[in-house]
Amino acid sequence: MGSGRSDYPNQVNNVLGFPFIFRGALDVAATEINEEMKLAAAHALADLAKQEVPQSVMDAYGGKSFTFGREYLIPKPFDYRVLLWEAPAVAEAAIRTGVARKPYSSKEDYVRELETRLSRTRQVMHVVFDRAKASPRRIIFPEGENAKIVQAAKILAEEKICRPMLIGHPAVVRSLLKTYEVPEDAVEIIDPHNPERCEELAKQLHEMRWRSGVTLSDARKLVCDPVHLGNLLVHRKEADGLISGLTMHYPDTIRPALQIHPMREGISRVIGVYALLFEDRMLFIADTTVIEDPTAEEMAEVARTAADVAITYFGVEPKVAMLSYSNFGSKRDERTNKVRRATEIVKERWPELPVDGEMQADTAVEPSIAEETYPLSVIQGDANVLVCPNLESANIAYKLLWRMGHVEAIGPILAGLAAPVHVLQRGVDVGSIVNMAAMCVLKAQKYS
Repeated sequence: MGSGRSDYPNQVNNVLGFPFIFRGALDVAATEINEEMKLAAAHALADLAKQEVPQSVMDAYGGKSFTFGREYLIPKPFDYRVLLWEAPAVAEAAIRTGVARKPYSSKEDYVRELETRLSRTRQVMHVVFDRAKASPRRIIFPEGENAKIVQAAKILAEEKICRPMLIGHPAVVRSLLKTYEVPEDAVEIIDPHNPERCEELAKQLHEMRWRSGVTLSDARKLVCDPVHLGNLLVHRKEADGLISGLTMHYPDTIRPALQIHPMREGISRVIGVYALLFEDRMLFIADTTVIEDPTAEEMAEVARTAADVAITYFGVEPKVAMLSYSNFGSKRDERTNKVRRATEIVKERWPELPVDGEMQADTAVEPSIAEETYPLSVIQGDANVLVCPNLESANIAYKLLWRMGHVEAIGPILAGLAAPVHVLQRGVDVGSIVNMAAMCVLKAQKYS
């Protein structure tokens, strides 16, 4: 039950009612707001209140948890999902009762349009989700005893994005599945302490790593670690991809992957790429997480690998700018020479890749500068892959743009491994886990 009084916590009229009723009515050009439309809004709110509340909503209320019941009867005002539930319900009622002058052709398309208004990330990730759903894969989560991972697994299973595999003590995982109402048959539970499996995996790891000093005794200990276990299962093709890092430091997450999986052909180092979503363009910045001070050869590989991220996950044709504080020889020293040499290597090894440099950041992204001063450059202010000269500059650049530029960020996207393995930023929300899992499915499709 909702109240019209603003001094009660279940006030519904002004906050949850009118804005979204009007949104649905206006979007289909309804000639009136009838009783059926009002009832549709009420039913949508009632149904939404019974759904699991996303972390972003709980964070808006100081981390407080909400579950349908005496203290939580209707959705909270800061719940972005109200737009996606109520407005479509109202629009659908308007169409059904014959008062819509511009009925939508597809409710799904209308919901996507609303999501685009909420977030650029949602718009971009819908394409990724559709491609993942076309051929779902088995994605393993070493942190299967974590509540966020289980919540993400629920969404991934319900949306048929992937088949989640959760590593953890079966009793603990089943308890979480029950708490979050996840059908047990929707996921696969991997017991990290299965003695027969552990012994078999330990022998395999010992064979793979004995020349690196890993004894059989060492291997037996390592396979008890969920991240090592998960990577081994991917290596054995018992899982198609892996997502980890929610509760771990980045090096601890990436190290087992580097020890177990080979690098891509022609690539010697892994890198981290961030996709930054502006209103009118998408930029990829690398390397933001791994190589502190790349050589010219490594910087060239960063360019190739980051360009492949743009193509593989987002279908973006890359245009690569090799960044420096110099424009095409305006300043010559050891650092600018490195970037210039890296550009030459890219052109020699991958002549099909549009690349230029060395250039300053504004030359890379502002057409007027290139048009006026550098008309012969391959990049005419339209670069979408920005390769920074070192980890320091890349990390600073993406964080400044993300935090101060009001842009949305997707990442870090681990690239360079010849295996579908991705690393989460520590402590991310459930939505980010779902996004990264969908991207992992795309990479698994590529390597299958």
